Amino acid sequence: MGKERNFEQKRVDTVVGKIEKSLLKTQHEYDKARTERSSVEKNYVQNAKINTFEVDDQMETNAEVQQQKQLIAKNVETEKILSRQIHLLSDLEDSPYFGRIDIHEKGETSPETLYIGTSSFNDDMGNFLIYDWRAPISSIYYNGTLGTVSYTTPIGEQEAQLLKKRQFRIQAGKITNMFDTNETVGDELLQEMLGEQSDEYMKNIVATIQKEQNDIIRDTTHDLLIVQGVAGSGKTSAILQRIAFLLYHSRSELSAEQIVLFSPNLLFSHYISEVLPSLGERNMRQVTLAEFFAQRFEGLKVETLFDNFEKKSSSSVNTEITVKEDADFMRTIKEYVTNLDSSHIFFNDLILVDQVIFSSSEIRSLYSKLPVAQPHHIRHFELKNILIKELKKKIKKELNAQWVLKKIDSLTEEEYYSLLGNYQRGRFEDIEAEINYLSNKIVSAKFEPIYEAIYNNYFIDVYHQYSEFLKEVLSDDVVRFNNELEYHRIRLEDCAPILYLRDQITGEGQNHSIQHLFIDEMQDYSLAQIYYLHAAFPNAHLTLLGDSEQALYHEIQAPQELMKDLKQTINPKRARMIELNKSYRSTFEITSFMKALLPDGDKIQAFTRSGSLPKLVLTDESNTISKLLTEARLLLKKNETVAIITKDVATCQVLLKSFKTKDAPTLITNNDRSLPKGLVLLPIYLAKGLEFDAVIAFEVSQNNFADDSSRGVLYTICSRAMHDLVLISVKGISNLITAIPSGLFTIEQDITFKQK
Repeated sequence: MGKERNFEQKRVDTVVGKIEKSLLKTQHEYDKARTERSSVEKNYVQNAKINTFEVDDQMETNAEVQQQKQLIAKNVETEKILSRQIHLLSDLEDSPYFGRIDIHEKGETSPETLYIGTSSFNDDMGNFLIYDWRAPISSIYYNGTLGTVSYTTPIGEQEAQLLKKRQFRIQAGKITNMFDTNETVGDELLQEMLGEQSDEYMKNIVATIQKEQNDIIRDTTHDLLIVQGVAGSGKTSAILQRIAFLLYHSRSELSAEQIVLFSPNLLFSHYISEVLPSLGERNMRQVTLAEFFAQRFEGLKVETLFDNFEKKSSSSVNTEITVKEDADFMRTIKEYVTNLDSSHIFFNDLILVDQVIFSSSEIRSLYSKLPVAQPHHIRHFELKNILIKELKKKIKKELNAQWVLKKIDSLTEEEYYSLLGNYQRGRFEDIEAEINYLSNKIVSAKFEPIYEAIYNNYFIDVYHQYSEFLKEVLSDDVVRFNNELEYHRIRLEDCAPILYLRDQITGEGQNHSIQHLFIDEMQDYSLAQIYYLHAAFPNAHLTLLGDSEQALYHEIQAPQELMKDLKQTINPKRARMIELNKSYRSTFEITSFMKALLPDGDKIQAFTRSGSLPKLVLTDESNTISKLLTEARLLLKKNETVAIITKDVATCQVLLKSFKTKDAPTLITNNDRSLPKGLVLLPIYLAKGLEFDAVIAFEVSQNNFADDSSRGVLYTICSRAMHDLVLISVKGISNLITAIPSGLFTIEQDITFKQK
């Protein structure tokens, strides 16, 4: 293999040399573009300051300013493109590729050797030195074993003979590992990469994509794709590579702005933010469910998933799934609106300062005159047009009011030219035309809030309407809903139903431009919420990923049962479920412990990366902090990030108060966007989707984890650990742990500890 390695290193050196040459050229173009933009910006600032009060010169200046604004925008976009190219070339310079395949296609006289990397690279003659991992032919590297293989191309399926598959680990332009394999990615390479320390950002996995992950990534035929993956199976990574693939595959029809990803929290959003840029793609839109609802309920405090979890963690609150979280509840809303009499629709007054511009009775009267045979969303559209026309009439009546003329007389020069805008003074026929123009601008500005209210449907009293709906279908809940509203609060379970009710009446609320909708941690969403999101993004293909065993907010549901429910909920044309049962994140010992926590844990396949057995530490309240610090210090000697994970935020807060300032961990809250190195403290729901070098699961007592309802929480906490797992119990051990075979973990016990 020595000669082969020398040959491959020489090729790496040659390719890196050409990449460096291209990088220098691109850097020069980037510097030139920055200089040009800077020059245009200086001219823009200069022209914006001069000749703003002489009318003839102002016209000329405005034209120049607009032209320069366009030039700036063009130069900024050019800079962004060149910056991304520099980033890609810099990555390629360090590690140009990770795979090689030798294939012999039918009709060709000789075999062809292809090298696979994170992006394509051509020499000056246009020859491919590196093939993008997303190219159709690159799928052979991920799916093919030696022998006859097929791959999908734009013109159909193609066959070839796969003669060799070689894998590389290249760092700083030097081959550190190289071997031939018949597998997708050999265990040797996976062992090396998975044994590394965790980082602030998730890395792309294009060098280690497994066959089942590749099936997820390259699926372009299903409008509902469900990825059910065990903890650490790489489902989130695969989904991000899927987004990169879709952007590559549909480059002319799809942009990053047409993709939305619902992530579990802000930490997770930050954690995955570098994956797509590392592949030369722009990030898709990211939003949490809390952000999405908060934007649509301005002025109300929206209960978050985390608030909901804390509430359900309380023993005094009923934790059963409510009727309002089921898809049938949404269908009931649709039926309610279909049969809703126009006299039973509730409207709001439209008020400007203290003046009622349109009263609710006036709006109802206008609505009642519209054809009853028309569905509500058609009548609503007509009503909006009528209200806008009526508003224009009111504006026209106000034009010659005394207050308007006084306002014109008192205008400063700056206010005058601000009102004038692009309309030039010299174009007025006479003083009357000028006054009419200014009056219209002033009055229109005054009534702008009413126009906005009409445009945004604020004249519909959706909260009163929802309350009336509840009286018919869920009368016991009406008082509680109205009480929450009185305090400007709204429960999470009410958000999707209210928005759906509003949209059914107005016929609005849909975003037709979004082509792909991704929902991570889908097990934390109710069917009603998924139903609404599907309705809100009607043209989007749905990719839902999660792990039913990690359900924090709802009961654990079998994958096939979930698939059945989702099919009934959104009625897709083509649906597919892919299950990922092999866990790569944790060591074999940690994964074996996690498996034993679950009744059906045998389905989980542990990756063969060895490490220490999980350790259960039994202590008492007087030694709690001492034991925590001892374990944390031991773990920090060999790990960069150690997370103390608790069941809820209350436990975090109590713990933090017990630490001395110099030893205290960093408390992670719902508003944090990044994770520091060292010792951190957080509740489990903020750790969703994240991984840490080592985890300390705090207070795994029977008090906290008493039965099956908390099994998923404990499993999720343990599954965050990559290399080391320590469990600490103060008030006795959970039966969920005592049921685990003793050979799967070690026990360390204080002399003072007594089992409660």
